Amino acid sequence: MTTTLYGIKNCDTIKKARLWLSTNDIDYSFHDYRKDGVDATWLAQAEQALGWELMLNKRGTTFRQLSEEQKQNVDKTAALALMLEYPAMIKRPILIHDGKYSIGFKDQQYTEVFL
Repeated sequence: MTTTLYGIKNCDTIKKARLWLSTNDIDYSFHDYRKDGVDATWLAQAEQALGWELMLNKRGTTFRQLSEEQKQNVDKTAALALMLEYPAMIKRPILIHDGKYSIGFKDQQYTEVFL
């Protein structure tokens, strides 16, 4: 079984997810969007599994700093380009466990994935 957690190291939700994984003795690798980056292939695969609307973090600082025109004209192509350029705009965490994708973190959600 392979498990990879994607996100940003100092994000509070990532910290909670990592703590849950460690507490439950789940072996995983961590991919930091900022440090390790994201590529178009991974982004396309994640989008196919989750959908760009779910992946785009519209509540974050990076999205809010866009111009009103950019915010109004976001479609799949624009969203993927923005997430590629600004990985902090990707909701987190994204968890891939045995090829299955999930996004966000809640205890119950991870319990259903792993236990």
